[in-house]
Amino acid sequence: MQRIHPAIFLFAARALRDMGDSFVAVLLPVYLLALGYTPLQVGVIATVSLLGSALLTMCVGLLGARHDHRQFLLAGAGLMIATGVAFAVVHDYALLLLVALVGTINPSAGSVSVFVPLEHAVLTREVTERERTKMFARYSFVGAFAGAAGGLAAAIPDLLAPVGVDRLAGIKAMFVLYALLGLLGGLLYACIPRRSAPASATAVALGPSRHIVFRLAALFSLDAFAGGFVVQSLLALWLFGQFNLSLSQAGAFFFWSGVLSAFSFPVAAWLSRHIGLINTMVFTHIPSSVALMLAALAPTLPLALFFLLIRAALSQMDVPTRSSYVMAVVTEAERAAAASFTSVPRSLAASISPVLAGALFAASFRAWPLLICGTLKIVYDLLLLAQFRRLKPPEER
Repeated sequence: MQRIHPAIFLFAARALRDMGDSFVAVLLPVYLLALGYTPLQVGVIATVSLLGSALLTMCVGLLGARHDHRQFLLAGAGLMIATGVAFAVVHDYALLLLVALVGTINPSAGSVSVFVPLEHAVLTREVTERERTKMFARYSFVGAFAGAAGGLAAAIPDLLAPVGVDRLAGIKAMFVLYALLGLLGGLLYACIPRRSAPASATAVALGPSRHIVFRLAALFSLDAFAGGFVVQSLLALWLFGQFNLSLSQAGAFFFWSGVLSAFSFPVAAWLSRHIGLINTMVFTHIPSSVALMLAALAPTLPLALFFLLIRAALSQMDVPTRSSYVMAVVTEAERAAAASFTSVPRSLAASISPVLAGALFAASFRAWPLLICGTLKIVYDLLLLAQFRRLKPPEER
């Protein structure tokens, strides 16, 4: 019998996780507002959850070189189960903050997660150099499509209302579903073969490529800080407040934006073969930032959604190319550490801006988070192009 490629288990686990992250990202602000909390408190919860993800990922980066990544993936799945159950039963704000800090709740719908650097390292070790960008595109495609389905699933509490299920009870049921998805993900991670860490990784997590990794981490942090102003939960909050969008409409919008993002990943892999990884990252990212800024200034809901869908079709094309680039420009022994050390500063930077965005929303400066995000992302793209356009991955030399 032909052995199932380990990447298949990773793809399936990612699909389940991103589906859960996506509907939770949309439902989280609705849930917290229904419990009586303010937009500022929603922003604080988002910030704390992103900070918690950063701390967990840092621990994984420090310990991952000495342990099998499969063990950490299984532990993360267990934490996802506990997080979903806790959010379904806890109402006290202080306890919700604690669960957000130590759990896996994700207001950014999967882009910042303790699972991501682990999955990147495992995927890279299982594929050839020529397949790397293509497999990362497939990995991102699966996650985005599952995230789109999760965005659509966010409408389930409203759909249950006609049959007598209270909206708050319906949202709590979705957190229980999130926990069940974590359980299924854990079963898939258990199917990944055990692999010992390279002996060299036990001595030095980052060696000859440390300066490249630190420079990339600094730039990625700027990008993540910008993105934190418009994490999916806060974008949903902006649509609810600015245009009085319903949960069903929000679910449909996030579904189609996720579909557009998903189909952009194979395009990104194709484009990178013709113009290179860095050029693909930069020259698709800048137009997406312009579209976000235009959405912030749009006077009507249809026009705002039009620009946001253009953004969705372009903004994520740097995801598989960025992951592939990081894995390509470091040595094999450094890949696990590079994945973590470029992810942790992103999480830390992204944990700061949601609370600032929440404060701007509370002060009725609703367009400002989107405008700030777009401006900072354009600055990031120009800096990335200036610093790394000459550092080519092996397949481009």
